[in-house]
Amino acid sequence: MEKGNNMEGSVTETPENDSVNLGWEKKERTEFGTPVAAKILDGRKAAREIKDELAQRVQVLRDEHGITPGLGTVLVGDDPASHSYVGGKHKDCAQVGINSIRRDLPADISQADLEKVIDELNEDPATTGYIVQLPLPAHIDTNAILERISPEKDADGLHPVNLGRLVLNVSEPMTSPLPCTPHGIVQLLVRNGISLTGKKVLVVGRGVTVGRPLGLLLTRRPINATVTLAHTGTLDLFEHLREADVVVAAAGFPEMIKAEDLKPGAIVLDVGVTRVTDPDTGKTTLTGDVEKAAADVASWISPNPGGVGPMTRAMLLSNVVEAAERAAGILA
Repeated sequence: MEKGNNMEGSVTETPENDSVNLGWEKKERTEFGTPVAAKILDGRKAAREIKDELAQRVQVLRDEHGITPGLGTVLVGDDPASHSYVGGKHKDCAQVGINSIRRDLPADISQADLEKVIDELNEDPATTGYIVQLPLPAHIDTNAILERISPEKDADGLHPVNLGRLVLNVSEPMTSPLPCTPHGIVQLLVRNGISLTGKKVLVVGRGVTVGRPLGLLLTRRPINATVTLAHTGTLDLFEHLREADVVVAAAGFPEMIKAEDLKPGAIVLDVGVTRVTDPDTGKTTLTGDVEKAAADVASWISPNPGGVGPMTRAMLLSNVVEAAERAAGILA
């Protein structure tokens, strides 16, 4: 269950290219007369660390249990962006030793034939987790396909059963796949030594991939944040922004969060991605929900691209490895 370039859905994946200019320089600002630089929440660095850890876990699974995790992808049609995203996932798999199972299907595939492919992956022991790349063609019942995925093999962590388990489980360790982008956001903060206990967190965007499940994760007792979920119907967004210790922008509106809207010293995670075309040049660029000047106000800020996107991909791999570990009896 990927992508979503619409309002309050947001795209959190971008091609991972270390040569990309992030556009988030550590600009010097003055706070109470003292120069302060916004620190960067570097998703690429954290994702590399996670991949190194996963590679070691994959080695243990292979050497001690005879199991090699496998990620399956179901791609219907020839959308170039979807092919790029899927290709990136299989590149990630190769880096950590996960097997790749690709099912590239024609755009005119029938509902029944696509359901057969889903059933095959559910039964395939070599596939420990898989995703269905969205969007699907208009003639396909997307919800029926997504709900047909085995919850145990739900690499995105967005199956209704797994979201339900997240709702019900406030205190105990999670034993089912977690939503990739929200989990990636939490990991990015934790790995930079940032505690959310007692923090006021404003999530802007109520999409199913980020906003809704993120609130569930952040309010679990091990994290203990106080979360406000804002959306297009929020009338006093500015007041909420000025009070927030942490802002997660995931609405899919280019540069909707302005520097002057933020509380000085806030932690800002820019999750939304929109493709914006310059009317004069015709050139398309990826634009986040937070304007660049926010780096002059924030204490920490995630670049876009290069922040949450790489973490989303790393958490996808983590879900696949954890599923294999559960099958081996390493995890509950």
